Amino acid sequence: MEIGIFTFVEHTKDPLTGERVSAKQRIKDLLEEVELAEKVGLDIFGIGEHHRPDFLASSPATLLAAAAARTEKIRLTSAVTVLSSDDPVRVFQQFAEVDLISNGRAEIMAGRGSFTESFPLFGYSLDDYDELFSEKLDLLLKIRDSEKVTWSGSHRAKLDDIGVYPRPAQKHLPVWLAAGGNPGSAVRAGKLGLPLALAIIGGKPAQFVPFVDLYKQTYREHHKGKPQVSINSHGFIADTTEKAVEEYWPHYEYFMEFGHRERGWPKPTRESFDIARDKDSAMILGNSDEVAEKIIYEHRLFKNTRFNLQISIATMAHDKVLHCIELLGTKVAPIVRKNTANS
Repeated sequence: MEIGIFTFVEHTKDPLTGERVSAKQRIKDLLEEVELAEKVGLDIFGIGEHHRPDFLASSPATLLAAAAARTEKIRLTSAVTVLSSDDPVRVFQQFAEVDLISNGRAEIMAGRGSFTESFPLFGYSLDDYDELFSEKLDLLLKIRDSEKVTWSGSHRAKLDDIGVYPRPAQKHLPVWLAAGGNPGSAVRAGKLGLPLALAIIGGKPAQFVPFVDLYKQTYREHHKGKPQVSINSHGFIADTTEKAVEEYWPHYEYFMEFGHRERGWPKPTRESFDIARDKDSAMILGNSDEVAEKIIYEHRLFKNTRFNLQISIATMAHDKVLHCIELLGTKVAPIVRKNTANS
């Protein structure tokens, strides 16, 4: 099983110090994180798109290109590309260039996005939320599969046998479909033959088994080969469980308080935090052995081919993030790979 990490390149104040590093320093830290992730043997590094003051990754392809020039093996993906408010031609071109720079290590994770700031920013209406994604995903896949494209839709100028360049180093640039548990997304990914990236950031993972089963069933009804599933979750690793809890709780509280104010999420409490990190709940938190055990538990549920950990949901001290990445690569990953090798 492939193991990696995701980041939104958060740029918030540190809840412990009240200070915020400069944007320049945060990008420098990001590139050090990518380099370390490769050094300790992780398979994937993902960067998610946002258009808010508390995140810096408005253009994941730009940051992934910088990462591509400083790495040799690790695969580089968006997490996600908000395809509904972007131009599929430009998305493909940008990631094809990342693919060329990286010698065939780029991927696109296409999604609707969990925030909506990009819609008014780029002149789209939320009334067209579903239609935009469906139409633009269709165009992106046609560009991926054919050098010259004929296509028409309602939200973009038509293409009449027009070539899209450059082409990537890989024959087919991988496109994953990002989902949060909506059954329609499982069916869409299955019918299109796309690998599925499922975000599990709340509740109990076991609740998502029917969703993954629906995806796999639909995939096998329409395609040969093996369906691929990535499980993406929040979490943190430290030398001891106590230290992991102590270091992660203030950042979890900050993030959830923000969600409470802006999105109506439940107000965070220490009790809700402890429930969220229970052994059969969504958060992946603890020492290396505990985190490995939980990832293996989820693999038994889903038979997923990837697991990705989103470490920092509000800006954490850079040295703590680096140590977490080191533990994930050197301690957790070997245990997980050993216990999932034959499934």
